[in-house]
Amino acid sequence: MGSGRLYAAVAAGGFRRYATYRTATAAGVFTNTVFGVILVCTYLALWDVKPDLGGYDRAQAVTYVWLGQAMFSTLAIQGGGVERELMERIRTGAIAVDLYRPVDLQLWWLASDMGRALFQLLGRGVVPFVFGALFFPVALPGDVGTWAAFGVALVLAMAVSFGIRYLAALSVFWLLDGIGVGQALMVTGVFCSGLTLPLNVFPGGLGEVVRVLPWAAQLQVPADVLMGETAPLSAFAFQAAWAVVLLAAGRLVQSAATRRVVVQGG
Repeated sequence: MGSGRLYAAVAAGGFRRYATYRTATAAGVFTNTVFGVILVCTYLALWDVKPDLGGYDRAQAVTYVWLGQAMFSTLAIQGGGVERELMERIRTGAIAVDLYRPVDLQLWWLASDMGRALFQLLGRGVVPFVFGALFFPVALPGDVGTWAAFGVALVLAMAVSFGIRYLAALSVFWLLDGIGVGQALMVTGVFCSGLTLPLNVFPGGLGEVVRVLPWAAQLQVPADVLMGETAPLSAFAFQAAWAVVLLAAGRLVQSAATRRVVVQGG
């Protein structure tokens, strides 16, 4: 099997794997929808007090909320993607088997995570977003070009998300446990991606810092592309730069970590 077909098969396998958890998916759709309604009500109250906060009007603020709920599991913003399994395989020593496979370790996990992300987008993200568009005022583009640009931004956001989580998972080679790393992923994901509040709302130097961190490429940048608040090409360049940096760093750390593998317990 050619390498391209191999990783496509891995991605398809990741999609099918998550598609088997139908009850969990339905519960996730319900949860994201309920949280979306709660956040929309909170945002509307906030925007009543401070209209045009962060450069968004009320409809844009509502749109941002539903995008966040649609992309929450897609991008594993709080963690919960393939990095959990990878951390466990490193902790138990099962990663030694993976290293014997005639495949690229990073590309294997990237393909699997892309399959997972695609299912989460379709299975868990679309319904809350459509619900929000039907029952709340939203600011959505009417031209195909903007939607296409958003699609590109979303794929790049997936790559950046994987890059962050892959580096976190590799740290278990030294830490020997992923619990603390998982908690750090959850905190930084919620705060730095803009899931709680748009990053353009953050004041002063704090706002300037969070908007150039890689987490901004996950939610804030795709949202601004969809709502016409940023030029697509500059957004793509920002996301692609972080994707390259993170994936390259992951490859370097992977090389250092696997140069001498000690399986726990022997």
